[in-house]
Amino acid sequence: MQNHFELFQLPQQFAIDGAALDAAYREVQNRVHPDKFTNAGSSEKRVAMQWATRANEAYQTLKNPFKRAAYLCELNGVDLQIESNTAMPKEFLIQQMEWREALEDARADKDLDALDRLDRELRAARKEEISDIGSILDKRDFATAAQRVRQLMFLEKFADEVQAVFEQLEG
Repeated sequence: MQNHFELFQLPQQFAIDGAALDAAYREVQNRVHPDKFTNAGSSEKRVAMQWATRANEAYQTLKNPFKRAAYLCELNGVDLQIESNTAMPKEFLIQQMEWREALEDARADKDLDALDRLDRELRAARKEEISDIGSILDKRDFATAAQRVRQLMFLEKFADEVQAVFEQLEG
């Protein structure tokens, strides 16, 4: 079976041309969209639906930097060990604690400005992490990339928590 990159005829690398991905996705969807198979037999319809579903999944994976990095690690035989490996560098753990404190303080004080500063800081950290992961993946160091993807996963989840507090305070 083709991997996601092969499905869209894109190079198997972290840096991806978003416009090329979008165009390749539309092309695949045009070929397999279930509407094109309205007069086909049930097995053909089922296969078309499976291909459309697979194309959607592949597109969502490659479009998202976190999912794309994780997928590249897995394609290259590196298990992210998300559930079993929670080890993080000391500096990252300290930063996590500082961010958590800042979030709790902003929530307790209903301080939207502090929450906004935390959100901007997280966006910058996420952007830097994605850039670093891209460089590491380009060097084909998938084990190190997996560690950094786990850190990025924390940043993604924590950013969601910050957004939830925004909604709570504004809502």
